[in-house]
Amino acid sequence: MRYVEVNGVPLSAIGLGCWQFGSRDWGYGKSYGDTTAVELVHRSLDLGVNLVDTAEVYARGVSEAIVGRALEGRRDEAFVATKLLPIRPTAPVTEEHGRLSSMRLGIDAIDLYQVHWPNPLFPLSGTMDGMRRLLDAGVVRHVGVSNFPAPRWAAAERLLGRPVLSNQVQFSLLYRKPDRENVPHAVANDRVVIAYSPLAQGLLGGRYDADHLPPGPARRNNPLCLPENVRRATPVIDAVRRIAAAHDATPAQVALAWLIARPNVVAIPGASSVEQLEHNVAAADLDLDVDELAELTAESDRFRPVGLRDTARGMLQARRRAV
Repeated sequence: MRYVEVNGVPLSAIGLGCWQFGSRDWGYGKSYGDTTAVELVHRSLDLGVNLVDTAEVYARGVSEAIVGRALEGRRDEAFVATKLLPIRPTAPVTEEHGRLSSMRLGIDAIDLYQVHWPNPLFPLSGTMDGMRRLLDAGVVRHVGVSNFPAPRWAAAERLLGRPVLSNQVQFSLLYRKPDRENVPHAVANDRVVIAYSPLAQGLLGGRYDADHLPPGPARRNNPLCLPENVRRATPVIDAVRRIAAAHDATPAQVALAWLIARPNVVAIPGASSVEQLEHNVAAADLDLDVDELAELTAESDRFRPVGLRDTARGMLQARRRAV
């Protein structure tokens, strides 16, 4: 496993995303959370993965409880990250929710506590005050944010008066927005971008096309999974497949390798099976050459998903067709 060290903290280049733990939205079956999810955490640790990411909103706390159960006896091997759902992120609420997450996880201290989304209706200063209280009490070791534009990330750090270690954002070959500001901010300030949905919810795994769309409500509600956008993404997916064949690798490994080749970036793909997890982790050892990275970037640059209005219309039409 390769590690990215920021502000003295080593993070595995490939982590484990636990959004699907305890949730039925992914179509993994009823037994997944009780069996496979625990096996995924154990195998991740065996392979040197230390970044395990969850959130209080994932299955309403069930994901955190599953992660906690899986870490019994192996707590010291994991860098545990979870997130605050900022519905009312005042200082007291932030502090209370941090303590509740710690209890669900069954750990004394959360390694990374992140604000899941910006909430413009509440002052960010109050949220950071709550985070500071958690840091001072030892309930939290590091603070992060999620889905924050770079200026707001910087503002959070100023208000906290301490490092805001990370920003967890959607980032993949099919969603490049973090490249513009968040990655440069991370590089300039010894911080890290944590990429979620690094495989565009499975589209970059090479298994799906416009006639065979990813299953499950979580994916059906993602505009990237609309038939028109899947068609537009075909050149990117084809490039990933070509390069994968040249390396005797999987398309998912190539997509992940492209992502973590960027400085100060780690990725947290989910997995439906231990086999898929092992393939994802192997991406940390896949070295793409300069020309391959450039080809993937160029195809990604040319990808143009349908706009917001077309997306809304397309989602409505897709749902009508499904009925």
